[in-house]
Parts: sequence; C-alpha cells; structure tokens
Amino acid sequence: MSNTNLPEGLESMLASVDPARSVSDNDLARSRARSLAVMDSPRAVQSSSASRLHALPPLPESRRATTPRLRRRVLLASAAAALLVGGVVVADVVRPGGPGATAEAAEVLSNAAEATIRTSDPVVGPGQYLKIDTTELTWSGSQMPDGSDLSWQATVSDQLYIPADKNGEWVWNRGERIPLESSSDAAKAAAAEMTKLPPKGGMPDPTVGIQRGQGGDFYGQAPMVIIGTTLNEAGSLPRDPRALLDLIYERTNGANKSPELAAFVAIADGLRTGAVPADLRAAMYKAAALIPGVIVGDRQATVDGRTGIAIGIPSLEGTSRADIIIDPVSGLVVGEQDVLLDDSLGSPAGTISSWTSVRTSVVDSAP
Repeated sequence: MSNTNLPEGLESMLASVDPARSVSDNDLARSRARSLAVMDSPRAVQSSSASRLHALPPLPESRRATTPRLRRRVLLASAAAALLVGGVVVADVVRPGGPGATAEAAEVLSNAAEATIRTSDPVVGPGQYLKIDTTELTWSGSQMPDGSDLSWQATVSDQLYIPADKNGEWVWNRGERIPLESSSDAAKAAAAEMTKLPPKGGMPDPTVGIQRGQGGDFYGQAPMVIIGTTLNEAGSLPRDPRALLDLIYERTNGANKSPELAAFVAIADGLRTGAVPADLRAAMYKAAALIPGVIVGDRQATVDGRTGIAIGIPSLEGTSRADIIIDPVSGLVVGEQDVLLDDSLGSPAGTISSWTSVRTSVVDSAP
C-alpha cells in the first residue's frame, strides 16, 4: 500500500501547510538553517513555533518560516484534518507490521506507563490554573545583502494557563526568541533588526505576547491532543494501545514518508502538552512501544537541567532522531530533542540540534 496516494486537492492542502513535504529528510537536515519563507523585508526570516495543542500553527500573512523539524511534518491544516477524521476515505492507511520497539525501549515505555498511573495528575481547584512552562531551542535565520544565509540558535519561553474549567478562558504568554549568548555578533544584530520589522498590515505580531482564548481557541482552532481530537474530547480516545495506535496511523496517514515516524511524533506532540490525563498518557506510552524502530537513545538525556530517558525514532534516511525524554520516576515527559545522526550543519553526529523542555504546576492566577 502507498501512504502517499492522496487526492490532488488534499495533497496540495497538506503541502501548503508543510513546504518540506516533498523534500527528502537528508535535504531537510542540510537546509535546516535556510529560510523557507520571506517576511515583508526581503532579507529576513525567522522560525515560528506553535503549541502542540493546536493542529494549525498561527502564521502571519507573510508566511513566516517554520523550522523543518521532524515533528512539524505531522501538523495538518484543519480542513485536511476534517477530511481525515470525518469518515471520508482519502487514502490507503498504512499500519506497519513488525515486532514494535526494541525490547529495551518497550520496557522503558511500559515502566513509564505504570509510573504515570501511580503519579497523581495535578489537582486544579476552582479559580486555579494548570500552568505549562515550555522553553524551546530553535533555529532562526536571515538572508544577508550579498545573498548568503546567516543562521543561529535561539531560545523562546512560553507559559500556557489552562483553567480548572477547560471551557473557560485560557491564557497564553508567548515569548520572543532570544539568540544564544554564543551567537555571533552578526547573528545578534540580524535578530535585533528582525524585531524592528513593521507588523503586517499594522497589526501586532500574533505570535508574541499575551493571547486569550475561550476554551483554548486562540487562532480559530480548538486545542488538540492528537490530530482530530480536541483536549475536551480526550475521553473518547481508546485506551487500548493497539486501537489507539491504529487510530493515530489513520490520522497521520500520508503526513510523512515514514508512517512510524509520523505516529511517534503525533504521540510525542500529545504527551509534551502536559495536559493529557494519566490513563491516556499510559496508553500513549504503550502505543509507542508497538511502533517498529523505536529505541532508547540515551538513558541520561538532559534537557534544560533535568535528566530522563530519551526514547526516539530515527528519520527514514537516518540523518536525525526525534526523542521524547521521560522521567522514569514520575512517568512524565520532561522534554523533547532532535539529535543529528550524521555530520551536518557544521556539527558532528550526536549534536542536539533542538530541544523543548516542559514543566507543569498549579497556580492561583494567570496574567
């Protein structure tokens, strides 16, 4: 069966959301630092990231660039997602066979599932909020006057406040990207210039600052646990790992040349939201253990000062690996990372090219 035999209209819709769709993993790894889109200024580009709770990243009309990280490739336009989950058969669904994850990875995921059930979910009382702090290391870039590309790494920190009543007003404090101290003076200067760009149509940048959304609807899209299922509908998802994985394969069908990678990334995106209930987290861990190619990448992986076990899956061409990092004691996801598996972008194999840390807490107020 082919997982790319999509109708032309749907294929075009997916490609409009994911410009990397028709590019090889090898090309993506080599071009990570290059721009994919141009803002009003013809010389400046910057990566943009959206919460994994949302299936469609909020992009200004100027087609702000999105870093071609592997997990971005499973983000579908809401219209395409509706076709996939609305009962319309648009393609053959590939359900890979094989024995699933390695025995070592399966054991770690099984233990994580047991630990997450033992660990009570935070109790959010009336008037309180579940606060989800994320810090992300991303790529940004700018095209110089001579036509050359300048790239650098930057960090961005967001805080998402989910009220006890999830139908209430959510608050999202979206931070600005700050170049690493190790960045070159030219990169820092370019980043500073990018912040001075006039907003499109005189409107403020919708990806920075305080955002408010009733029921988590910030940009016309309800918050998602996996593609096609909102956070408020999480109770409808199967808790049987095989049934859950089959559903994820169906929802992500055609989103990546590797259905295993697409499914793993969909699970990782859901887990890193910090808002998935414990019984569903356990089912997602067990579903990940059924995916062929999933391995233990590092038993002492550290992200933003916290250490856990990295469970990941290599890209189809073996140039990089997408990891989730699990605290073996609590069973919670403490972060994600992308690891280079060969020498690229001037960095040796084993380099962590990007990461995201996740922290959850209960607070009494929101901005």
